[in-house]
Amino acid sequence: MTSHVTAPSPAQPVGPPPPFDPELAPVLEVLTGIRPPDAYRPDTIAEMRRPVPGVPITTDDILSRDGAYLVREKTVPGPAGAPDIALLVCLPRHAHTPAPAIYFIHGGGMIVGDNRFGLPEMLDLAAPLGAAVVSVEYRLAPETPHPGPVEDSYAGLRWLSEHADELGVDPARVVVAGMSAGGGLAAGVALMARDRGGPAIAGQLLLSPMLDDRNDSPSARQMRGIGVWDDRSNETGWNALLGEGVRGGPDVSPYAAPARAADLSGLPPTFIDVGSAETFRDEDVAFASRLWQAGGRGELHVWPGGFHGFDVVAPSAAISRDAIAARAAWLRRRLMRRNTDATPRSTGGESSGPNESSNRMPR
Repeated sequence: MTSHVTAPSPAQPVGPPPPFDPELAPVLEVLTGIRPPDAYRPDTIAEMRRPVPGVPITTDDILSRDGAYLVREKTVPGPAGAPDIALLVCLPRHAHTPAPAIYFIHGGGMIVGDNRFGLPEMLDLAAPLGAAVVSVEYRLAPETPHPGPVEDSYAGLRWLSEHADELGVDPARVVVAGMSAGGGLAAGVALMARDRGGPAIAGQLLLSPMLDDRNDSPSARQMRGIGVWDDRSNETGWNALLGEGVRGGPDVSPYAAPARAADLSGLPPTFIDVGSAETFRDEDVAFASRLWQAGGRGELHVWPGGFHGFDVVAPSAAISRDAIAARAAWLRRRLMRRNTDATPRSTGGESSGPNESSNRMPR
């Protein structure tokens, strides 16, 4: 099992928050007027799970892209001794098979969301590549604490790998992707796959991932009360996942909080991006740096003036278009060839430094 790091980060002085991108600032003002950055508390979790007025429901018709994708819900075995899990499987109808695939783990701070949340944006990335998308419905905290969510996510990946042929998917070209909490779970799944000897992962796409339960980085303190998801909402999510009194202590598993992993070697090629003006900035930058230090292949983008999830709520902003283009380019490199390093214990080759701008479906 992966060993872990328990020492807290030393407190560092911080200046004022970085300025928000001029195109994003008016959008953020509207968002925080609806839901402040500290809105997620133990007593508001049920409220936060209710549909947001005015936000359309992501139906199968929307996901089918005018018939370009065949959309089906599959119930598959969950972890040993746990309930079955639901996978939302989106297969391209006209792509060459076997097709590459993105295994997607949704965000929501470990406490909200479902397997449709964030899926349209993932299909935007997948469609030009003729890639399938499989999105997992993991059990949420606090009703299901760790290890439930990450074990559910790992079980879904195993099913995809074992049933790749019947889905028309190439098991050697599967990227694990996640946004926010889903990014943290994706990183945890990659650690599990390395330590358990499979399944093979061609890469991990980590979008503003939630990686460190200690919640004490300079950016976490710098952005308190500002943006979309601050350190108080973050504390709610981690406490829900780990239980009261566990967060920040010596008994946190790296599969729950991947920043705790002492060894980041042998992981698949990794893409990480994050905004400069959000809580997760410094833990994500630190994780990328440790990947390089371990000899891994990684690409890091810190988008100046970006808040958490900026590209989803303001996709037409110039910085959002750049962020989406960078993800698309990385995915194309990973998925549009048969990868010889798509193994659970791949060490990767050259690494790139940080940028700041920078079929058929069985019924």
